[in-house]
Amino acid sequence: MKILAITSCPNGIAHTYMAAENLQKAAAKLGIEMKVETQGSIGVENQLTEQEIREADGIIIAADKTVVKDRFVGKKLLVVGVQDGIRRPEELIQRVMKGNVPVYQAESRSAEGSSQENKPKQNPIYRHLMNGVSYMVPFIVIGGLLIAIALTIGGEKTPGGLVIPDGSFWKTVQDIGSASFTFMIPILAGFIAMSIADRPGLAPGMVGGFIAANGSFYGSEAGAGFIGGIIAGFLAGYVALGIRKMKVGRALQPIMPIIIIPVLASLIVGLIFVFVIGAPVAQLFEALTGWLAGMQGTSSILLALILGAMISFDMGGPVNKVAFLFGSAMIGEGNYEIMGPIAVAICIPPIGMGLAAMINKRKFAPAEREAGKATFTMGLFGITEGAIPFAAQDPLRVIPSIMVGSMVGSVIAMLGNVGDKVAHGGPIVAVLGAVDHVLMFFIAVIVGVAVSVVLVSLLKKDIAATVTPDAAGEAMPGHSTAGAGQSAITTTAVAESSVSTTVTSNGPAVSSQGIHIEKLTDIVTMDLINLDLEGTTRDAVVDEMIGALERTGAVSSASDFKQAILAREEEGSTGIGMNIAIPHGKSEAVLKPSVVFGIKQGGVDWNSADGSEAKLIFMIAVPRNSKENAHLKVLQMLSRKLMDDHFREALLAVTTKEEAYQLLDQVH
Repeated sequence: MKILAITSCPNGIAHTYMAAENLQKAAAKLGIEMKVETQGSIGVENQLTEQEIREADGIIIAADKTVVKDRFVGKKLLVVGVQDGIRRPEELIQRVMKGNVPVYQAESRSAEGSSQENKPKQNPIYRHLMNGVSYMVPFIVIGGLLIAIALTIGGEKTPGGLVIPDGSFWKTVQDIGSASFTFMIPILAGFIAMSIADRPGLAPGMVGGFIAANGSFYGSEAGAGFIGGIIAGFLAGYVALGIRKMKVGRALQPIMPIIIIPVLASLIVGLIFVFVIGAPVAQLFEALTGWLAGMQGTSSILLALILGAMISFDMGGPVNKVAFLFGSAMIGEGNYEIMGPIAVAICIPPIGMGLAAMINKRKFAPAEREAGKATFTMGLFGITEGAIPFAAQDPLRVIPSIMVGSMVGSVIAMLGNVGDKVAHGGPIVAVLGAVDHVLMFFIAVIVGVAVSVVLVSLLKKDIAATVTPDAAGEAMPGHSTAGAGQSAITTTAVAESSVSTTVTSNGPAVSSQGIHIEKLTDIVTMDLINLDLEGTTRDAVVDEMIGALERTGAVSSASDFKQAILAREEEGSTGIGMNIAIPHGKSEAVLKPSVVFGIKQGGVDWNSADGSEAKLIFMIAVPRNSKENAHLKVLQMLSRKLMDDHFREALLAVTTKEEAYQLLDQVH
């Protein structure tokens, strides 16, 4: 007989390993083959494989933390607390041996194993870097906004510029903003390291980042800046990972994540930075900062052209993020005139495409013109991704148009000495007082938008004669904002699905399956509404909702469709903020376009950009060979309606499916 087990405790330290050891000892005593997976603070170790799970006669979960169980569908599963694993290991094993445990059932079979094997390859360096950046940005925003507000309200004009008097209230506000800036480099390094080595890498990364930011450790007047922080983060991460992989005795395992790994990794990283790489990196960063600060004439124009093109090329993707990180880092060094042109370029694509769609009736269908309103609004708040649906449908005409507009706007901002003290873009930062030379900022935005509108209007053909080419192409992945955090619904959530629709002046053609979508309830039925989702994790909720699709005959294979859902989540979370998630997938397993609506009152972690847990969840299922833009129309309808606070509150307050259906019937 072969039994598998998982142990985990809230702190992931002693009890996790004590339960694992006692279970293994009891199994050996009873002559049972056992493998134990530990989910401790060091991360998952000795992970169970799909083959081992298939061959197992039973599984024991001894844990006081949530353990995802969907990989154990159809297996005998005994779930107890971690203390039972420590105190009653023989009794647990004997219960499994006697068959006195239930068979775990779920709505649909998990495809986690296969999705892991088939998930798209990602650049790990980029993934680790972006993890650090995502945690760093809020600190820059806090610091930049507080300092900007303090200077705007409490500053006094002097020959040297605005100065806040010592001892005033606004001086305190400025000091708080400055304190936020001091966390920027340690946070960047810490979460890069955590992405590499899990929690054991966090402390060494932050220690290394602090040393990188303080040149006094290695005899330099200037610190090593964000370059040093990045180096410290990767160094700490891989050092911690290397120590974590070392084979140690069972007696040392419990203290590895809280003593041995943090202490050794911090010491190694600190010594390397102090005695080897700190000073050279600081000199390099100081030279780079000085060069950027002194850029004038043609060199500054060239930089603005490059930054503008990068920001608008993939609208929130990797190229955009490189330029954005560059500008954010310069804010930390007191150079705001790099982020200024970037802040202008960030908002030009969505504002430009929104205006073009609203004013060009001959170039855009009614549905697109309606979507343009939401896109325009996103531009005002610096959400570049609002332009993605338009770029996805017509990339050869739209992308060059918005790139040229962004480049023009960036150059004007650079020549006008526009500065931005906040790692974000769009008119919102100007309204909040974070922009220097506000007039030039708006001139740059207006001219850039005008250029984009004119170009796209000239390049696009009239819709009466337009048939969108087959496989218009996958939209650029990525769900993060071009600035700091995302609090609005973006229309990018399903933009990666290819579009192939004959467009007329009356809007989208009827789909190949005869489904004409005018409102959400055209593809939502009572059976696809769940007001009390039971899952406590993202994957568990996904399984529940796919189960509803399978029961109603909307999908032929739950596991295949789940692969599509998880593959999309790998590109970027579909948790879009404001307690909303819109998971979606395009798969051959989908037989008809459908939307499942679910409510999780307690919320579930969906890795949303604003940190909120998902409570209102809409799952969109689209056939892979779909010949209509039904999915885009659904998202356009949702994006408009879900911006209404009262509508969201009303949805959360429903008590019957009928009430929910009546509210969803308003989405059109």
